Amino acid sequence: MGPFEKAEILALLTDVRLLRLDIVEAAAEQAAMIDAVRPRHRYSATNLVHYLELRTHDVRDLQARLSRFGLSSLGRTESHVLASIDTLLHTLTLLAGYNLTATSATSLPSPPSDIPDGAELLRRNAERLLGPQPEGRSTRIMVTLPSETATDSTLVRDLLVRGMSVARINCAHDDPEIWRGMIANIRAAESATGKRCLISMDLAGPKLRTGPIQPGPQVLRVKPVRNDIGVVLAPGFAWLGMPENPSGTPTTAPPTIPLTENGWAGQRQAGEKIRLTDARGARRILTVIEVSGNMCLVSTRQTVYFVPGTVLSVDPGPTPGTDARVGTLPAVERALLVRRGDRLVLTDDLTPAEGSSVGVHRIGCTLAEALTDARPSERVLLDDGKIGGVITDVTAEGVTIDIRYAGANGAKLRAEKGINFPDTALSISAVTAEDILDLEFIRPHADIVNMSFVRSASDVQELIQHLDPIDHHTLDIVLKIETVTGFESLPEILLTAMRWDAVGVMIARGDLGVETGFERLAEVQEEILWLCEAGHVPVIWATQVLDSLARAGLPSRAEVTDAAMAERAECVMLNKGPFIPEAVTMLADILTRMQGHTNKKRSLLRRLRAWDRDNNATGQPAEPRS
Repeated sequence: MGPFEKAEILALLTDVRLLRLDIVEAAAEQAAMIDAVRPRHRYSATNLVHYLELRTHDVRDLQARLSRFGLSSLGRTESHVLASIDTLLHTLTLLAGYNLTATSATSLPSPPSDIPDGAELLRRNAERLLGPQPEGRSTRIMVTLPSETATDSTLVRDLLVRGMSVARINCAHDDPEIWRGMIANIRAAESATGKRCLISMDLAGPKLRTGPIQPGPQVLRVKPVRNDIGVVLAPGFAWLGMPENPSGTPTTAPPTIPLTENGWAGQRQAGEKIRLTDARGARRILTVIEVSGNMCLVSTRQTVYFVPGTVLSVDPGPTPGTDARVGTLPAVERALLVRRGDRLVLTDDLTPAEGSSVGVHRIGCTLAEALTDARPSERVLLDDGKIGGVITDVTAEGVTIDIRYAGANGAKLRAEKGINFPDTALSISAVTAEDILDLEFIRPHADIVNMSFVRSASDVQELIQHLDPIDHHTLDIVLKIETVTGFESLPEILLTAMRWDAVGVMIARGDLGVETGFERLAEVQEEILWLCEAGHVPVIWATQVLDSLARAGLPSRAEVTDAAMAERAECVMLNKGPFIPEAVTMLADILTRMQGHTNKKRSLLRRLRAWDRDNNATGQPAEPRS
């Protein structure tokens, strides 16, 4: 080794020792918080603090200098920070030519030998929270159950067979009766398949949504299918009458038009003609296609607008009937058309909005507390970020927002759409009164409770107070990170959560992406993965995974790549959709294939058969899926 290299090694040794000193001091400063966690999390809490201190330093230059000597560049230290640094120091000491038995070197650390294995700790924590690893892969699959799984046991069993490990029930939807049906079918599927399925239930949390909008007229349109030049390719269909059992409607594709005369539709016969004058004064003829119970299916080759009171008359024939009238129809859902440059006033008055003046809109906000916390110059985002603006005024009447973007042609703002205040310090409790009631159901039925909209360590402490000592730590906790405030407070949130037995984090990328901005979402989710690995906390990768496949039957290429990257988490969540069984199958296949290629931030050099010359020399085709 030349003098230049020797001097560089000594400089590296000094820099790494100083870095170690800062890391150890940081743990000493946080000793009280570390001591407050459960004993089984003590090492994880310490390592988390070590990692946080490491990441307060810009070590990119140090990494480059270490790499020139073929040394560890500290790029994969998340699960064992101090041990990695001590091993590096030991190697640098040897390279510098120190005699480790000499007195002058006694302060230098020896290679660690008795520390816990960080990767093994994370594996155990994941198994404790999410159940055992599925065969062939380490990443579990969580599925958000649709309402029909309360009555469709076959669907639940199919999901379990295809690879579902955790079933998610969202308490923001449905009711306890439907939840009971879902849980009963999960337990029945377990018995039938011999597979274990954990139950995870979401607390709705303080979701901010837009208030109601005055509905439009009651009208229902039935129209035929036409080609580009207006030629009818297929008639329009509708059911007349009301089914005896609403869930037993003959088909869900054509709409159902209720009639005031019960039984009239069931007296019709196939081939009969029904005359009417629709809402526009247009004369129309419906043809009866079939009769089922108290209903009949009719067709039309012209567009028909039905409104309450529309008179239906049967053409004279062998079995003429009396006239019938259309009953109550669903009102047309209205929306506010919001454009860039408009003003939108959010108010705590939940009286249905009447519509908009030119450039000025008013709509209710379901959580009045958010309006009192808001301040001028702060951003407000609505409907998953489709509409956004900046607060210009806060008064007793509401919060006025200057709309900065809403699409090129404006955007329709409907009722029950999400509202985000990414810059506002909200004083809203993360555990609502409704959540406390739902917890009474969750305790005896679920394995995991998911806490929504976690913003601070005090939110976590509040949930623990509602669970402890009643639950004796039997109900595990998953914290959903879906706000900027929650992301920025994640270190304190994790350290507080470690006072519980089994905890995890869900990267809820829906609201989180809205609040951080889509351009920053990838960076934020990576940082959450790193931080949770440092604390040996299992992560659930959630929101819009294979969403196009689940909803429409075909994934996008970007979604497949996203699903592959999700292998670095301990669990991946799928949302509901008509093709969710197919989505589970594809996700399980992707995760199994990626198992041999990546482990967190580390690339694994599994044998690749696609370019194996020896394999190809046998005349056998290379495997494209390696």
